[in-house]
Amino acid sequence: MKSANASIIAGVILIALGGLLLLDRLGVMDTAAFVAPLIFAAVGVLFLSLFIRRRENWWAAIPGSVFLGLAAVVIATELTGGAWGAAFLFLFMGAGFGAVFVREPGNWWALIPSGVMFTLAVIVALPQELQGTPTAAVLFLGLAATFGVLSLVPVRVDEAGNRRERMKWPLIPAGILAVMGLIFVLQAMAVLIPVDFAFPAVMIVAGIALMVYAYLAHRDGRQRAHGPGPRAG
Repeated sequence: MKSANASIIAGVILIALGGLLLLDRLGVMDTAAFVAPLIFAAVGVLFLSLFIRRRENWWAAIPGSVFLGLAAVVIATELTGGAWGAAFLFLFMGAGFGAVFVREPGNWWALIPSGVMFTLAVIVALPQELQGTPTAAVLFLGLAATFGVLSLVPVRVDEAGNRRERMKWPLIPAGILAVMGLIFVLQAMAVLIPVDFAFPAVMIVAGIALMVYAYLAHRDGRQRAHGPGPRAG
């Protein structure tokens, strides 16, 4: 069955490539620009078929999204003259890492590169007049949102997978990055906040976040240690 599916995919690719080359030889249309994205798309579809076929093939979503993104970049560059081209690559890669988490929730780490890729897609798509401080604001706020979402994801805390808890540590980088992003937002809005004061403020907020995290961890540890003991029969 697997060999049959692979043969079908390979056959479709060969037919498409042969048709494009034939049209080019006959002078009907210049198909050279379509060959590369077609190859990228075909390889991407091949990896996605592996991803869909079996649950343990979650890894295939990553290279599949990369090749589909490359195909989208080439096509978008040809159609728009380069505008928005790279954004498609980051969008597809972000979706690929997101698919890794959806297929296997134990791969919570995939949410981090997924959020980073989506953030980079927004940054690349920003118009030229917004480059600079607004770009930094989008970067830090996007990363803060990524870790904020990560703190909402329940993860396994035992080998059997029966017990799940939400992670608290992502709140620390989320808070620090959010403060940095808000500082750049205020600077972009022409509110004067000298950089000499901005970074010490971030350090203070980071210290407070670490102290709060240590307190919560200590409190949870005491609650578990003094939890209800076994009942007498």
